[in-house]
Amino acid sequence: MGFIKRKNKKFEYSPRYYKGEGNPYKIEHKFDEFRTTVGKNSLKTKFTNAFEETKSSKGINKTIAITVAILVFIFLYIIDFDLSIFQMK
Repeated sequence: MGFIKRKNKKFEYSPRYYKGEGNPYKIEHKFDEFRTTVGKNSLKTKFTNAFEETKSSKGINKTIAITVAILVFIFLYIIDFDLSIFQMK
């Protein structure tokens, strides 16, 4: 039925309760302002910024280290690991 050419209707919609600045439909992550790798940088600068951030970080989080240690011990218990192989004669 190509003989009927209809155009789609266009509506000018504005949100009723939006009183902020900028575009309300722009999708951003809430932590983008704190990241150094977000923006119109080249790939090389993004990598260098990310590596500099990891170098300046304080180290391993204690919670993650404890969780990993517990999981390793649980795994060793499940496979029935024998510690007698580390004994010196």
